[in-house]
Amino acid sequence: MGGIIWVIIVGFIAGIIARFLSPGPNNPSGFILTTVLGIAGAFLATFIGQAIGHYGPEQGAGFITATIGALVVLFIWNRLVAARVIPDPGNR
Repeated sequence: MGGIIWVIIVGFIAGIIARFLSPGPNNPSGFILTTVLGIAGAFLATFIGQAIGHYGPEQGAGFITATIGALVVLFIWNRLVAARVIPDPGNR
């Protein structure tokens, strides 16, 4: 349980950092969406890190890898918005 809480906290911070590092007009706007994308990136980084043996079963991603995971999720988000697969919630 503590591992999941750690991933959520790290993901929140990683989402904020990734939003500032990612160029482009399709950045998700809003506190909640940025947080969700950051948490998704942290879970992605944790999953991949555990799959390749970098992290143990009870370990979560660190700040750097969670930020990289959040950047990957943000890149996918930007591509989906640019392809008009999903609507841009900041452009209503």
